[in-house]
Amino acid sequence: MSGSDVSRDGVEGARPGRDALTGAHAGRRRGRGRGERAVVPDAEFSSYYGEPVLNRPTWKALDIAGYLFCGGLAGASSLLAAGADATARPVLARTAKLGAAGAISVSLAALVHDLGRPARFLNMLRVVKPTSPMSLGSWLLAGYAPLTVAAAAADVTGRYRVVGAAATAGAAALGPVVATYTAVLISDTAVPSWHEGHRELPFVFAGSAATAAAGLALAGAPAGQTGPARRAAVLGAALELGAFRLMKRRMGLAAEPYETGRPHGLLRTAEVLTAGGAALAACAGRRRSRVLGAVAGTALLAGSAALRFGVFHAGVASAEDPKYTVVPQRERLAARSRPGGAEGGRP
Repeated sequence: MSGSDVSRDGVEGARPGRDALTGAHAGRRRGRGRGERAVVPDAEFSSYYGEPVLNRPTWKALDIAGYLFCGGLAGASSLLAAGADATARPVLARTAKLGAAGAISVSLAALVHDLGRPARFLNMLRVVKPTSPMSLGSWLLAGYAPLTVAAAAADVTGRYRVVGAAATAGAAALGPVVATYTAVLISDTAVPSWHEGHRELPFVFAGSAATAAAGLALAGAPAGQTGPARRAAVLGAALELGAFRLMKRRMGLAAEPYETGRPHGLLRTAEVLTAGGAALAACAGRRRSRVLGAVAGTALLAGSAALRFGVFHAGVASAEDPKYTVVPQRERLAARSRPGGAEGGRP
């Protein structure tokens, strides 16, 4: 082609509409013709050399998922203990107080074990940072744990009842926060399957904590005193299962790790155990059966634990796959660039 072949209207003899296309457009264009096969496939997402965008959480599954479970069990048990004291159910109250003290002790031990040295937990108490869930959570545990131990000790020994009653009330006041702050803690990270569920995850953990505390009470107290525990089991199961389903619907792509692999198996098990345990708890109340209550309680405890482990493993899986980080970011940028989007209408 020489300079004389070019005119104001383009290249002489060129056939319009026959420009070469590349990339994903080429595959779609060539696939339109009858009998033609796409030569270049549609583009798929990949990260830089296939490496994860986020660092994989280094937390140990047994330590941190156990910490999440035991914290929820302790917080809800303190609330149940205060209610049992107020309604003259002494065995239920003692079971819940001992459960709260034991669970929070195990939770703290798991946290310190994951940190590696006890001094690291103490170092977190050197400052108070209101914008940090970890900082506030450390102070919360430091204040809550002694209250549960004091409440349980006073109940078992029968001494210092005024101090025990005050400790029981204080633990009950902090209990709901202890049961749910771990959801805020993990959703405050950049891990997609945790962060994208930040609206509903505290409600999921609240329901799971209620079922765990109810399960412990059903397993350890006589049937005649477990009325509040049975009601907590049914209401907690409804809150946990409903909030979790709503969370997955709203999360979009980030909900995928909850539906695949090991997390899916754990969460499916949790759903069956929680729903079944709540149904058995309701039946145990009508039949006044201690055995049925113990079976229901065991199922509820196992279901709550399976939920926490499933959520933990789903978060780790989402951090390992870069698409759960980058694809939602691209979708948000595309939405802002559209007319009427978050960035639409700006001059």
